[in-house]
Amino acid sequence: MGRPPTRPGRLRDGYYIEVRTKGSKSGIKLRSDTLEEMKQAAFHYGKTKEVTVLGQYINGKPVNGK
Repeated sequence: MGRPPTRPGRLRDGYYIEVRTKGSKSGIKLRSDTLEEMKQAAFHYGKTKEVTVLGQYINGKPVNGK
């Protein structure tokens, strides 16, 4: 066993939303390949969870605009 990684993981290219349980501080990021898939996932999870749209990421960095 070694020590845990200290560098944050890189985000793959795609569209991201953050989903968290209502009242929770931490959440998970979900990636979709297309904007339409991201919108469907946000609508689906939005019924029971808090959803934050993070937008498109390319090379691990957010693209301007949402």
